[in-house]
Amino acid sequence: MSKAVFFDIDGTLINIHNGQTHISDTVRTAIRDLRAAGHHAFIASGRPWAYLDPELTDSGLFDGFIVMNGATVLLNGRVIFQKPLPMATVKQIIAIAEAHQIEYILESYPKVYLKREYKGLEQVYRAIDIDINRFVREYDLDTLSVSKMEFLCDTPGADGVFKKLLAWPGLTGLIDPTLLKYMELYSADISKGTGILEALRYMNIPVTDSYAFGDGLNDIEMMETAGHSLVMGNAGPELKARAEHVLSTVDEDGVADGINRYILKRI
Repeated sequence: MSKAVFFDIDGTLINIHNGQTHISDTVRTAIRDLRAAGHHAFIASGRPWAYLDPELTDSGLFDGFIVMNGATVLLNGRVIFQKPLPMATVKQIIAIAEAHQIEYILESYPKVYLKREYKGLEQVYRAIDIDINRFVREYDLDTLSVSKMEFLCDTPGADGVFKKLLAWPGLTGLIDPTLLKYMELYSADISKGTGILEALRYMNIPVTDSYAFGDGLNDIEMMETAGHSLVMGNAGPELKARAEHVLSTVDEDGVADGINRYILKRI
């Protein structure tokens, strides 16, 4: 029976902190073998579509994509689920961000929107090989649909503003635990886990035949939802506690090991 396999990107398929912005040949081969065996491969990422490298979207490696932490789900190029934020909420949050000189980017499918003057966020994306030429730099907010927002500030926690935004009714998100200067916000009733359920329902695949690979805090719901949780060796203890199997690290091609050992059972 066909399985559905969901892969996080950062820290799972690639390691941007180590300068690895492309999938290794070993992992790419394992995913192709997975597809050749009749299984379905999905990206499941916090990234919006515009942040995805063409090697993910155009290579034929993946059947579908869960992006923006579950806000949009695509299968074979078709949107099967989408959850935008209320525009009134978006406008209120933008007003707070601008009042505190906090840079922000508005994320949708397939586009993202970044003001031309926001050079801090621009540099963040350049540093991890995201093509900012794909960003829309001038836009009319009233014409947009926004599913996720990201923020960058000069001081840790933006002097309390980040915590205020995280407590906003109906929203959830994450603050970067290292510098506390970066945050993302999205709807509280979606996650990579809800995205998995949408994909499985559409393909009529039981949850017991689903596998999730991940390493970060936004992978918790994914691990709690999928039938089998495969956690990278570079993950923290909170995620490893939810693992059916702990793999080797991203730098050691842990995804390939997990595919071959626990799905294709060739090891």
